[in-house]
Amino acid sequence: MKKISIFEIYTKNNYLNKIITMSGWIRSKRISKIGISFLTIYDGSSAYTIQVIAKKSLFNYSAEIRKLTVGCSVIVSGYLTLSPSNLQTYEIQANKIKIIGWVDRPDSYPMSAKKHTIEYIRNFGHLRPRTNLISVIARIRNVVFQSLNQFLNNYGYIWVSTPIITSIDTEGSGSMFQVSILDVNNHLHTKKSINKENYFFGKKVFLTVSGQLTLEAYACALSKVYSFGPTFRAENSNTKKHLTEFWMLEVEKAFSDINDISIFAEKLLKYSVSFVLDNCISDLLFLQKKIDKNIIFRLNNFLNIDFVNIEYNEAINILLKNNNIINQKISWGDDLSSCHEKYLVNNYFKAPVIIRNYPKLLKAFYMRINEDEKTVSAFDILLPHVGEIIGGSEREDRINYLETRMNEMGLNKENYDWYKDLRKYGTVPHAGFGLGLERLILFITGIKNIRESIPFPRTVGHADF
Repeated sequence: MKKISIFEIYTKNNYLNKIITMSGWIRSKRISKIGISFLTIYDGSSAYTIQVIAKKSLFNYSAEIRKLTVGCSVIVSGYLTLSPSNLQTYEIQANKIKIIGWVDRPDSYPMSAKKHTIEYIRNFGHLRPRTNLISVIARIRNVVFQSLNQFLNNYGYIWVSTPIITSIDTEGSGSMFQVSILDVNNHLHTKKSINKENYFFGKKVFLTVSGQLTLEAYACALSKVYSFGPTFRAENSNTKKHLTEFWMLEVEKAFSDINDISIFAEKLLKYSVSFVLDNCISDLLFLQKKIDKNIIFRLNNFLNIDFVNIEYNEAINILLKNNNIINQKISWGDDLSSCHEKYLVNNYFKAPVIIRNYPKLLKAFYMRINEDEKTVSAFDILLPHVGEIIGGSEREDRINYLETRMNEMGLNKENYDWYKDLRKYGTVPHAGFGLGLERLILFITGIKNIRESIPFPRTVGHADF
């Protein structure tokens, strides 16, 4: 007999009063005085659980079923009926329960039925997806991932797998992880000099902070492309919004400018949120009870509100006029802190904000210089309660301007000869942006710490599992 998932039970509605088979894990168990066990089962397909009624007439009731504990895995067969209780919609009147896996030492099982803090379950990355919260976030993350790919596919964008190992620093920040096959301990002990012979690739290489530059090569041939994969930042930052390994969606479009690409980025965000509302209602209802009581209203409101577009200069003027409220100084040429971003989005505009045309000294070398030669054609999208979620720009397509910026930033131009070739051989105006997947998950779910938005978080001092 085909196994049915809990998700199918609640969405297809055509199994009622039929014999079904399902598999899952015990979430909780209660035994009545008259010899009936009430088992709450989950299978990871939905935020819903299902109650299984196990009567003492079952052949293995005394020997096995009564001994079941939280976390045990089972296969259940029986009639699916409406539940007389208000606590659940359906229940299964079991005629057979097969125990697949027992829990060794249930008294010390880390995911026991009692309530645990988020910080506690974070210590058990291999077991925490068994909790309601993390399983909900995992399902929403999957739907968000699918929505972004679907949106770009609908608009004719081609997926390109950009390198994870690279010799170039896209952002020019220097916060990169070097890749090496050297025995570091032995190297430090012998104090041998490092030369090209010690490098696997014959030169220093790093884990990428962005695939954008290589993605541009394909944009200048295929017009509309994107990449979606892990990126790495070796920043010594341990805040609730930073990871050292995270997933980045990067989009590039030829014959495009800042207006075109920023409008497209707004459409992308709204499409993803709409897709989650359409496909994750049970998970959102769970989060509404546990995390954010306004989540569904908030996400629907996000779809109906226009993003505010302002210049960097205007943002600075607003912050200067309201400095007594913010209580954090800023002047032209400074980057906006999270405090400034929160004030603009949450307090002043009370809407998502797109800030454009930043001072060139704040941005990477590849961004197009504006006519004032002080600013670049760049934009950031700020969302409520998250801050910056997208950063993008027009790319500098004029080789003389590009070389000047590279000189100003002290880059080794030999490493970028191929990148300059894109400006020599049929250059075109092009633009793009990067979206941090985990920050989008933060915004949608309302969770407070980015460590819960990714299956196995890597942060300063933590690279477990």
